[in-house]
Amino acid sequence: MSLKDYRLLCFDVYGTLIDWEGGILSALQPILSKTTTQFTREHLLTIFQELESTQQKKTPDMLYSDLLATVHPILATRLGLDPPSTEESQQFGNSVGTWPAFPDTVDALRRLSKHYKLVVLSNVDRASFAKSNAGSLQGVPFDMVLTAQDIGSYKPDLRNFEYMLEAVEREFGVRPEEVLQTAQSQFHDHQPARRVGIRSVWIERPGATMGNLGDPIFDWRFGTLGEMADALE
Repeated sequence: MSLKDYRLLCFDVYGTLIDWEGGILSALQPILSKTTTQFTREHLLTIFQELESTQQKKTPDMLYSDLLATVHPILATRLGLDPPSTEESQQFGNSVGTWPAFPDTVDALRRLSKHYKLVVLSNVDRASFAKSNAGSLQGVPFDMVLTAQDIGSYKPDLRNFEYMLEAVEREFGVRPEEVLQTAQSQFHDHQPARRVGIRSVWIERPGATMGNLGDPIFDWRFGTLGEMADALE
């Protein structure tokens, strides 16, 4: 196999292109600053992912910004913190567009776009992604953007990947065997992608906690997207 054998990269965004974990931790600071209790990064992120995943299964049609706002007070309770105000929870839900891109992301996307179609398959809503794309992603053009809002379910639901495969074959004539799922999360992306027959590139961001599983599945592995672009070139 060669990276050049494929025509399309299907990206997870938050965790792969954008620092999802750093963004979440930064957005939690207003409630964390009200306590002297110290929580580890891993503890905070593990609880957050558990609550987020549960809510996504419970309300698959809820906008991601609203879902974050819903999870916020539940997370505070799990941590033994005072309940946040409605405004604080809304601010947490609206924080997605402010989360920073990884330093290598924009340059790597521009380099990869010379060889591949670039498609987004994200668990956020359209408005949140638009803010990210106009912000830390610096307006990098994607050939197609598919969100949980468009599909009506959240990854790792297989419907999201099936929806994407049908869309890219219809719009670009790209067959499933020409797609590479390019992502950090084993739970959200690599495991379900393999179940529908998609090969994958694991961008194993150093220190990443959310979405990691034992016995990782991947066809290629790189520490950053920049390393993947280097390998292609």
